[in-house]
Amino acid sequence: RFSGTFVGNAESTSPPPAATSPPAVAAATLPAVPTIPVVPTIVGVPNTVAESVLNPNEVKPPASGTRKARVLYDYEAADSTELALLADEMITVYSLPGMDPDWLIGERGNQKGKVPVTYLELLS
Repeated sequence: RFSGTFVGNAESTSPPPAATSPPAVAAATLPAVPTIPVVPTIVGVPNTVAESVLNPNEVKPPASGTRKARVLYDYEAADSTELALLADEMITVYSLPGMDPDWLIGERGNQKGKVPVTYLELLS
């Protein structure tokens, strides 16, 4: 049986743990986390606006704004809208309004298709 009193050391040798919060850090010192914009699409429904504007087989090069480019690496076309590339060949490239900036339209002879910019050395 316990009595109603607790017998123990009434003096504490260490202070009770204080409720501490983490040090305040200014928001400006935290690294910025980039966000990726989300573009809603419906699976199975083609983006007819972009496809009609960017179909490389139906577009004509602009009167000005074409450039020569040297291909840096071989590239295998993923579909009929892309142009297969061989390293060290020269092609003519241009962009179209509304086109993804990571791609250009490339032409080699009578062949035309989208090509990735990272595979090219753009010449003046």
